[in-house]
Amino acid sequence: MEKPAPEAQTGNRRGRRSRQEILDAAARVMSVRGYAGTSISTLVKETGLPKSAFYHHFESKAGLLSAVMAQGAQGFYDAMREAQRNPPADGTPRERLGWYLQKTGEVFVHREEFLRLLLVLVMSNEAAEAPEAMRTVIAVREEGRDHMRHMIRSSFMSEGEDAANTVADALAHFGMAGFDGAFVSLQSEDGKPISEFMEQLADAMVAIGEALIAGR
Repeated sequence: MEKPAPEAQTGNRRGRRSRQEILDAAARVMSVRGYAGTSISTLVKETGLPKSAFYHHFESKAGLLSAVMAQGAQGFYDAMREAQRNPPADGTPRERLGWYLQKTGEVFVHREEFLRLLLVLVMSNEAAEAPEAMRTVIAVREEGRDHMRHMIRSSFMSEGEDAANTVADALAHFGMAGFDGAFVSLQSEDGKPISEFMEQLADAMVAIGEALIAGR
């Protein structure tokens, strides 16, 4: 097979770099201004790239948002999997769930741009013209609930599989709501570290879980 010419390889690398520059700038600006408040002209100023470069890589602003969300979602869940790679094998439900929630909180702190944009899109209808991006938003929320269910179930397995499933199904949405509130507080600079919220959320969830098991 004939190898690409050196000029073609250089062009490909330059193209990949410019595409990534656009994605990084769009993620940064959209997380602050929202989708509707971010114009291509603003991104041109942010990157120094010509407008033609944007339309070379993305068919539209909606297509750019879809790519930003897809990249952000992959990065977020890759970071989650890495952070929770070696969960504790033993311990009480409180100790295990506390470990999971603290690790998740650490990921939140380092993925603020993506999570800010995600919440803006959840709470508004400003990206209705970008259905693919909104499908990513829905998929991220669903995957988040599934992961929350996994963390709770794993934490309560010492109480038996049926009990663990019952608690996980009952508290998955509650856990997500707790994360949403903690992240909003973090963005509001209320002065409370996310680690403290995670401690209190673990206390609350385990107390509710134990009450559910006792009442079965």
